[in-house]
Amino acid sequence: MRIAFIATEKLPVPAVRGGAIQIYIDGVTKIISKNHDVTVFSITDEQLPNKETKNRVSYIRYPEDQYLQGIQKGLKERNFDVVHLCNRPKWINEMKEVAPNTKFVLSVHNEMFTEEKISEEEGSICIDSVEKIVTVSDYIGSTISLRFPKAKGKISTVYSGVDLANYYSIWSPTGNKRRQEVRKELGIVGRDVVLFVGRLSKVKGPHLLLQALPSIIEKHPKVMLVFIGSKWFGENQINNYVKHLYTLGALHQENVTFIKFVEPSRIPILYNMADIFVCSSQWQEPLARVHYEAMASGLPIITSNRGGNPEVIDQGKNGYIIDDFENPEEYAKHINSLLEKPATRERIGKNGRLFAEKQFGWSRVASDLLNVYQTI
Repeated sequence: MRIAFIATEKLPVPAVRGGAIQIYIDGVTKIISKNHDVTVFSITDEQLPNKETKNRVSYIRYPEDQYLQGIQKGLKERNFDVVHLCNRPKWINEMKEVAPNTKFVLSVHNEMFTEEKISEEEGSICIDSVEKIVTVSDYIGSTISLRFPKAKGKISTVYSGVDLANYYSIWSPTGNKRRQEVRKELGIVGRDVVLFVGRLSKVKGPHLLLQALPSIIEKHPKVMLVFIGSKWFGENQINNYVKHLYTLGALHQENVTFIKFVEPSRIPILYNMADIFVCSSQWQEPLARVHYEAMASGLPIITSNRGGNPEVIDQGKNGYIIDDFENPEEYAKHINSLLEKPATRERIGKNGRLFAEKQFGWSRVASDLLNVYQTI
């Protein structure tokens, strides 16, 4: 098959500046391209040429302000069997106009079918125009079918994944070696490390972890709360909220470390420094990919009961779900409990790695997508 993947206009592919959708496309195209002709459309970036072929994948990039017109030109010039459009349901009609005989699959990674984002008419046209809608969680699928019941028969959940070859469990020799090296580099040898990875945004809830810190320090004075992330992908600009986080962190300078934006290739190594991973999202998270990364790194997970996050957590087996997700003391309670029980951390962390290996590798994601393409 000749397959095209269309990324959003926000970030380039490959994911040199991060981004869940960009990482998703990276992961599956490397596998699908082994047996199929794959082209990826994304925006231009100073680190990347406008056109290239790498690992059997053809990349075509257009400037952001010319992106939609560029894609239309590319679809006209090439006869694709399947076009996989990511997260832009409003674009379907314009894509179909230039490629009327092509089959379209829409993947939905966020709540893109709400009244605020798409009209009744636009949503209906999109659903009629696509063969399938694949969503990153059951939660996202439900947000579509509740408003547009006719979409239900076209929706399939395809959970995202992680590159198992780049992520090592902290319980493996390679993961443990990385762990010692990173801890030495950051000056946190001998500390109990609690890790947050993600945008420093109020909806992600990092302030709650800082508010929970006094209760954690009281029982575990050697704790180190590490934040990896910035206001936005690839940027280290500081807004009022980030300033607020830095102010809270300054109250406990010996127990808080902020690591700003880092190259995506370094993220797997940094996970290995941690003992516990926490996702404190306050919004209806589609299903944060950090869960897959933490599992692959052999870390016990504490996550909020928001959106699709709970769908990949088996309570007490690979992590814990916090129902009272706005309460800092709930995070403190679960973190303290895990820090007090190293055997439990090991059991849950090892289970998480097994979950990742069985269910959340890119090979499974690519296989699921190919099954969708081949049945339309």
